[in-house]
Amino acid sequence: MKRSLITLLSLSLLFGLSTGCADEDDDLGDGGSDVTDPQPKPRPEPKPGEWFRPTAEMTWQWQITGKLNASYDVDVYDIDAFENSAETVAALHGQGQWVVCYFSAGSYEPWQADADTYPAADIGKPLADWPDERWVDHRSEAIRAILAARMDIAAEKGCDAVEPDNVTAYRNDSGFDITAEDQLAFNRWLATEAHARGMGVALKNDDEQVAELAGVFDFSVAEECHAFDECSAYQPFLDQDKPVFNAEYAESAGEAQALATTLCAKALAFNTRTLVLPWDLDDTFRVSCD
Repeated sequence: MKRSLITLLSLSLLFGLSTGCADEDDDLGDGGSDVTDPQPKPRPEPKPGEWFRPTAEMTWQWQITGKLNASYDVDVYDIDAFENSAETVAALHGQGQWVVCYFSAGSYEPWQADADTYPAADIGKPLADWPDERWVDHRSEAIRAILAARMDIAAEKGCDAVEPDNVTAYRNDSGFDITAEDQLAFNRWLATEAHARGMGVALKNDDEQVAELAGVFDFSVAEECHAFDECSAYQPFLDQDKPVFNAEYAESAGEAQALATTLCAKALAFNTRTLVLPWDLDDTFRVSCD
């Protein structure tokens, strides 16, 4: 997770970021047109015991904050699990789109509705550059119970898949002695829990463990894999026809367009589904390489 924490905190206060926002249904729109545009596309339902398994050529939109712009003609929307309602998910389904629901799995966020359920002993050091967000000890049964409840919320809202964030504690100064093996066990647990609820699951940014995890995760969400020359690490996903949804960041629409002129040829060659987006993921601008 590489977006601005201060901005997200401000937005969380502005929009009442929680599972019970009274106005969360108002976050669907495109600044003028309604949710029925574009025309619906075929969207086959998974069979019982199955879940959403996107293919490598599927396109996506990623918006975590702000009024949701539902007008993009893409296969997959990746949205915040708490800020959006079941009605929003259903409306996207009505457009023939799949919905991925984002939440943080590996960090404590004091602004979330369930923050008071986190045991103090399981809250560790701040994330780098995110002083109000802290790593958690994901080996704890209490933490896993909280995350299972978050997945229940996503499933109840009709999310087709989840994007658990902050799953790289083993390579950060978390305040806990979390090993690479601990991380693998936790990430596999996340995949198992998502699948048990009939949802697909994304591996987020854990490029160093792709070889071990690509077989159990259904797709990946990467940030700046082209900027940091990390995209080749995600090849095991592509080898299984699983998409690499990648976001590169820019400060302005003009900068995004300029970046895309040099970046998109590389993205297409790697077969990543790459977007150039604002750091706050608020749809201020969007440039797609597809």
